[in-house]
Amino acid sequence: MSGLDITFSRSAKAAGGLAVLLAATGGKLGSAAKALDPGKVLAKAFKVSGFTGKPLSVVDLLAPARSPADRLLVVGVGESIQGHELLRLGGTLEAQFRKSGKVTVYLDVPGSAFAPADAASVALGMLLRSYRFDKYKTKKDEADGDKPARVKVTIVTEGAAAATRAFADAKAVADGVALARDLVNEPANALGPVEFAAQAKNLQGLGVKVDILDEREMRKLGMGALLGVAQGSPRPPRMVVMQWSGGKAKDKPIAFVGKGVVFDTGGNSMKPASGMEDMKGDMGGAAAVTGLMHTLAARKAKANVVGIIGCVENSVDGNAQRPGDIVTSMSGQTIEVLNTDAEGRLVLCDALWYCNQRFQPRFMIDLATLTGAIMVALGHHHAGLFSNNDDLSGRLTAAGLATSEKLWRMPLGPDYDKLIDSKNADMKNIGGRYGGAITAAQFLQRFVKDTPWAHLDVAGTAMGSPATEINQSWGSGFGVRLLDRLVRDNYES
Repeated sequence: MSGLDITFSRSAKAAGGLAVLLAATGGKLGSAAKALDPGKVLAKAFKVSGFTGKPLSVVDLLAPARSPADRLLVVGVGESIQGHELLRLGGTLEAQFRKSGKVTVYLDVPGSAFAPADAASVALGMLLRSYRFDKYKTKKDEADGDKPARVKVTIVTEGAAAATRAFADAKAVADGVALARDLVNEPANALGPVEFAAQAKNLQGLGVKVDILDEREMRKLGMGALLGVAQGSPRPPRMVVMQWSGGKAKDKPIAFVGKGVVFDTGGNSMKPASGMEDMKGDMGGAAAVTGLMHTLAARKAKANVVGIIGCVENSVDGNAQRPGDIVTSMSGQTIEVLNTDAEGRLVLCDALWYCNQRFQPRFMIDLATLTGAIMVALGHHHAGLFSNNDDLSGRLTAAGLATSEKLWRMPLGPDYDKLIDSKNADMKNIGGRYGGAITAAQFLQRFVKDTPWAHLDVAGTAMGSPATEINQSWGSGFGVRLLDRLVRDNYES
């Protein structure tokens, strides 16, 4: 995923390559600056450029006078830096690594001490920013033409040994995010339901138990809602069940369920052509669940976790589901399909019911690129959070604030629920023009019984979200860091 080789050292001298210093407010530098700037050119550079140490501002010097480094970079950190800002710092640094095969970063700021976990967070930010999806390019971008294939990064910090240990967990998170981004970025002709399931099967190498249900098995279980979505595609559906058993044997599992619509034409309620190519990312929820399971297994999380993804393609075909069709879900509840483009909830309802019935988890959280309505409400900066449990909702919100994968809780209630009642079946799959994200969540709530549950509508955050210091990819991997933090802070024994 990355061209970075990151190590930590208590003391390393920059001999050639890029040396990075951090500056506090006022341009104050740490002790490493004395050896790296014997010509005292930085003070003049700060004055000329107006550099004051403002967070993430940069001064870049090539061949500084009498310095052992070939290039000297100073990045501002302001009064102090912590939490998600450490990742942003790492991403800002990685963006400056172009053309540098050797980089030495000095985490040395007057008045601020970098704990080992802080150093690992800076490194995590570097890894997240370094992600590229270029496997289908036969020619390099001009900007990447002279960039080294590998960049050796040494992070100089007092607690180097402890930072190295902390970085092992950070690397597991970065790899899980990269997997989720890869899955979302893959074109649909390369990643169908069968191929997606095969990707998830690879997690067995990390100790995850993976079972794959085929169409025959799902039909036997009565998953008529999911199968109705898949019936217009020549590519058969799959449901993948991933289990990580890192907790105590007696502990009930926690469960994550993802919508895996590998491509969504809208079916017979076809989407407009403009922008339809983005529907290769309609499996962003399933990608996040798969990336999360990778992370939890790679860092040996002390929790029992189930991940379930329903993988289908929603196509237009003579055999495709029609508006007005009535299907029977695994729960036995019947659904009038008024709009075949409201298909994700049909996939999830069977996956949630199956998860609850088979595993009786402590809670279930589903992730889905479910509605355009959530983007109208929240844009690209928050995912929608719907829940039947205040404690779970609060913990999710806290994890979102800690990781900057932010959530905003939306309402549920009887007045919204009655909007999906149907005259011809137990319910219909749309609730009318207004409150579309809410009625979609109300639909899902009918399939969770009393189990604590949360639904994350990630339509605006899993793909096409704004570029940041730690993500330049169309597929963001949203949800992996959020849910890893949720598990780490609340559910590990």
